[in-house]
Amino acid sequence: MTHRFGTLAIHAGQEPDPTTGAIMTPIYQTSTYAQESPGVIKGPYDYSRSANPTRTALEANLAALEGGRFGLAFASGLSAFDCVLHTLNAGDHVVLCDDVYGGSFRILDKVYKQMGLGYTRVDMTDAAAVRGAMTAATRLVWIETPTNPLLKIVDIAAVVREVRAGGTPARQAVVGVDNTFASPYLQNPLSLGADVVHHSSTKYLGGHSDVVGGALVTSDEGLHARLKFLQNAVGAVPSPHDCFLLLRSTKTLHVRMERHCENAMKVARFLAEHPRVGRVSYPGLASHPQHAVARRQMRGFGGMVTMVLRGGLDDARRFLERVRVFSLAESLGGVESLIEHPAIMTHASVPADARAALGISDGLVRLSVGIEDAEDLIEDLRRALV
Repeated sequence: MTHRFGTLAIHAGQEPDPTTGAIMTPIYQTSTYAQESPGVIKGPYDYSRSANPTRTALEANLAALEGGRFGLAFASGLSAFDCVLHTLNAGDHVVLCDDVYGGSFRILDKVYKQMGLGYTRVDMTDAAAVRGAMTAATRLVWIETPTNPLLKIVDIAAVVREVRAGGTPARQAVVGVDNTFASPYLQNPLSLGADVVHHSSTKYLGGHSDVVGGALVTSDEGLHARLKFLQNAVGAVPSPHDCFLLLRSTKTLHVRMERHCENAMKVARFLAEHPRVGRVSYPGLASHPQHAVARRQMRGFGGMVTMVLRGGLDDARRFLERVRVFSLAESLGGVESLIEHPAIMTHASVPADARAALGISDGLVRLSVGIEDAEDLIEDLRRALV
């Protein structure tokens, strides 16, 4: 029987505990497991870096939400991305979305580039530019949509078509999509042709600002086998307790995302009409350059809003110091509203000239709109913008 998203969020991967009948998946707080005889183990469980029942339930749950066959959980979003990068070799080439999370750029530029991995940054809102950036050595095309922090929308299906047209089957690049900003509730890249989906589960999947984690989902059996080997070999796995917290959180993902989207639209409309705001970027506004793409490939427009204040850095700093309901903090996707300054905070690792070329100016402010009463959020912003 095929279930809809809300039912999958609550039940997928989570059968009642066979020993006690417990409805909630237990925290299997163990590092190792008794063996019936040398090498004779119960299921995949011999050592908890390799497998843990709480993590197994989470991985099955995440796979179901993304419409994939296989899920893998990690200790952070960056460790999940690192696992994908570990499938590559020195001399390989990555085509990277130009506007990405600063940590994603940093690991490629400061870690893997020194190990012989090349990359090219491309504005993927122009799908044809992706094929133009590909070389004979391209083995990975990494999309982020909506992008961080500018909220550009990349047409996933169009990029996949360009990638498939740009390589032979024997030298096909893997297409990965960072789906963190959208969450599985709003967007499912595997259904649009992507090979693997990435999440920082710290964000909307966790939703309560109390756990750090990452995830990968794929339906490609061969790719899953490679990633699963690396997950175990490198060892950046989440604790059983973190897996339990994420399982608690995915049960309400659909409900939370509906409120995030509703509130973000109200906040974006308010900011778009404020005289001190020069520009607002929100995929749900008709003024957004890729609004039509967002309507086509997403079920909603998300909880992230970006704006540019007219006064530059000093005005942005004063504004950020004056908010009270919004908390000045990095990260995003929690039930509480957060606000931050990308140039100083989340994207400081991106060189200043690259930030300027992208449009990450000193007046740029990123809002993660929570699920509080929208009227209180708007009043908080109105008071701080005085």
